[in-house]
This record gives sequence, C-alpha cells and structure tokens, in this order.
Amino acid sequence: MHFALVGLALFWVFSLLNPDVGPRDLRIELTEGDLRQMTATWLAQGRAAPTREELRSIVDQRVREEVFYREALALGLDEEDTIVRRRLAQKMEFLAEEAAVVPEPTEAELLAWYGDHPEGVALPGRVTFSHLYFSPDRRGSNARDDAARALVGLTRNGAGEPEPRTVADPFMFQDHYGDRSLEDVASIFGRSFGQALFGVAPGAWSGPIESGYGPTPFSGC
Repeated sequence: MHFALVGLALFWVFSLLNPDVGPRDLRIELTEGDLRQMTATWLAQGRAAPTREELRSIVDQRVREEVFYREALALGLDEEDTIVRRRLAQKMEFLAEEAAVVPEPTEAELLAWYGDHPEGVALPGRVTFSHLYFSPDRRGSNARDDAARALVGLTRNGAGEPEPRTVADPFMFQDHYGDRSLEDVASIFGRSFGQALFGVAPGAWSGPIESGYGPTPFSGC
C-alpha cells in the first residue's frame, strides 16, 4: 500500500511540473500507400513479388523502425547529434532548391522575352557563297580590271555570256563554301573580305573585293 501511494504521489507531482505532457499515442498505422511503397522498394532490389510471409516481415521491420524512432525522439537522441544535424540541413537544402525552381515559361512569355532581348538569343551570322578568283600572279596589275569586266558579264549571264568559272583563274582551295561564319571566312580570305561579304545582299554576283589572294567577285547565296 505504501509503495502504491508513493507511486501515485510521484505521478501527481510529475503532472504538476509538466502540464504539457499528455498520454503518448502508441498507435502505429500503415496505410495502403505505405504497403505499396514498401513493395516497390522490395521489387526495386531485383526480387520477385513478396510472399505473404515476406510482406509480414517487411511490415514488422517497418513497425520496429518506427518504435525505435519514437523512442529515440523521446530520449532526445536527435539533439546535439552531428549526423542528424547534417541530414536535416541536407533535407532543408533540397526543399529550398525545389521551392526556388522557376516554372517553365509559356510560349507567349518566351516570344515576348526574345523580342525584348534579341541580342541575347541571336546567333552569329553565317553565309553560303561562291567566288571567282583573279590571280595577280597571272594578270598582274590588270587583275582588278579583269574582275570588274567579268562582273559586268556575270550580271548578264544567261544572254550568251560564258559560264562564270570559264572567265576566272583556278583557285587553290574551294570555289564554293557553305554555312560559314565570319571567322571561318576571315581565316581563308582575310578579315576585310569577310566583313565585306557579310555586308552585301545575297542572291547576286557582287564585287570585286580584294582578298588575301587578289580581286574576287563573289555571289552570296
């Protein structure tokens, strides 16, 4: 009787000193979603579908884990623990990254942004062109004049004028270049030629323009 009265007195004193502590909820509930998740984890390990006994073992292990987790919290084992601290900080980083994800813009928003920032999305210009070469080594000081006369004939081509390549000299590289940038053209013909090429309207013979090899009429296509 004395021990019973002392025990009741201790519980009464404890309840007075800790008014916020109520009876603990000892129930552990597993939903159908929990069972599906545990089954999916089991299958992800390359195993066959769990039998009834294996599923019971999985549930028992989950319940045991939950019991230990609750008891650890009750004992304050999560406090001043470096591993727990790091794990919680990592989870908060994941949550912060998810919250900071910018939603996918709509097509209208993209078009509006492109219209306001054309310089940020425009690609460098590229050209496809054919050229005719007039060699200063063969023609001397007449190379530019010959190129100019050939250009007049080329603009009337189709009315009995000769084919373009029959009026020019052989070139050591290509007569036609496709989809080239300014840097590509400048590396072959020189910077001034490349800048002039990118400054003319396409579709017709133009020039002559002095390149690193001599006067060159060309056609931008």
